[in-house]
Amino acid sequence: MDTGEAIASQAQELRRGTVVLACLALLTTPQYGYALLETLDAAGVAVDGNTLYPLLRRLEKQGLLTSEWNTDESRPRKFYRISAQGAAVRDGLIGEWHDLVDTIDRLTKEA
Repeated sequence: MDTGEAIASQAQELRRGTVVLACLALLTTPQYGYALLETLDAAGVAVDGNTLYPLLRRLEKQGLLTSEWNTDESRPRKFYRISAQGAAVRDGLIGEWHDLVDTIDRLTKEA
């Protein structure tokens, strides 16, 4: 594995943990999966549907999201929204995120 491949692989590992936080942060406004995928992509959070949809189902199963089918349009869509428990988890993760960023900043400045 060359350096470029190693960086790409490690960067993917770094992003994996951030997708949950990004979803919880964005779903204060209800969105269906594809719209969330586009919003994440526009924000620079690269995730594909094969990762996002199972993640949404898992977060819903854990009680962090709720969902509701919207059948007002010709194509029914499942909208996801953060639950009260999900909001508490999001807030805790934001605190963890800031602590981690501060720590990594300090460590990389010392390197």
